[in-house]
Amino acid sequence: MARFDLSEDDLRVYLPTVRVEGDFDAFWKRTIAEARATGGDVRTTPVSTRLQGVEVYDLNFPGFAGEPIRAWYLRPRDRDEPLPTIVEYIGYGGGRGLPHDHLAWVTAGYAHVVMDTRGQGSSWASGGVTSDPHGTGPSVPGFMTRGIEDPDTYYYRRLITDAVRCADAARGLPGVDPGQLVVTGVSQGGGLALAVAGLHPDLAAAMIDVPFLCHFERAVGLSDRDPYAEVARYLAKHRSQREVTFRTLSYFDGVNFAARATAPALFSTALHDATCPPSTVFAAFNAYAGLKEMTVFPFNDHEGGGASRWPSLVAFADRALRQHPRRPPAAVH
Repeated sequence: MARFDLSEDDLRVYLPTVRVEGDFDAFWKRTIAEARATGGDVRTTPVSTRLQGVEVYDLNFPGFAGEPIRAWYLRPRDRDEPLPTIVEYIGYGGGRGLPHDHLAWVTAGYAHVVMDTRGQGSSWASGGVTSDPHGTGPSVPGFMTRGIEDPDTYYYRRLITDAVRCADAARGLPGVDPGQLVVTGVSQGGGLALAVAGLHPDLAAAMIDVPFLCHFERAVGLSDRDPYAEVARYLAKHRSQREVTFRTLSYFDGVNFAARATAPALFSTALHDATCPPSTVFAAFNAYAGLKEMTVFPFNDHEGGGASRWPSLVAFADRALRQHPRRPPAAVH
């Protein structure tokens, strides 16, 4: 894919007006409060593996509506002190996979929580195990149009709430320093990390790579790839639903979460990325309210930095945690 979007100079200053409804903050305050009010236990079950030097736990925590969500919790063996912790969210169609898929952060001395993705986990890698029990109206195969008739029924309301509740659960795990929590993800995972940064108090940092779920009204139509193309195909059949659709999507737009996020953040984008176009990523980056850095990959598509990205992530996390004041974390209500 050749470059198709704005020039890098124009991207650096691209700050569009993105639709935000007047009750955006009230919607999310209500949504998260309702989920937290359902209560429910956070459970960790030790998992026997052949991994040397790594403790593995099957983590089960209450997500949206208190529904059970699965995750992995990994930590270095024989490290009893509270550790800084990486909470990772997974890309579109993927799931938490298998424990041995997630060893890098543990070998760097971090605890690591990897959230499964409700209803997904059947498209690539090692899969997932968490169902989504909610029905929807007519939708294009995939997840982008499930319940899109209303923000209350939209699929990503549930998934973003799960992501916030995963951070809640991680803060209370034995062996986790609750004031040293970092969220991260690639593509959909990056979009979820960005949403959590805008909704969750007292994160130490956020690492947001080639994020999905940003600047929907530009992305839908500019990208002819799924997942954004799911929305275009939906609107091609449901022609009268444009206003309703983009109103719903505005409650889940990463640009709006970015404007409310204050944790130090490291972003990345790729100038050949036709899945999550660079202008949609820069729209969120330029709106981000906290300290921020951007890495641009000039000749890459949606793979971005790929495996070569991790050393930069661990260096950023190390630096952010050194600079983050160690204080009692904000109470979660």
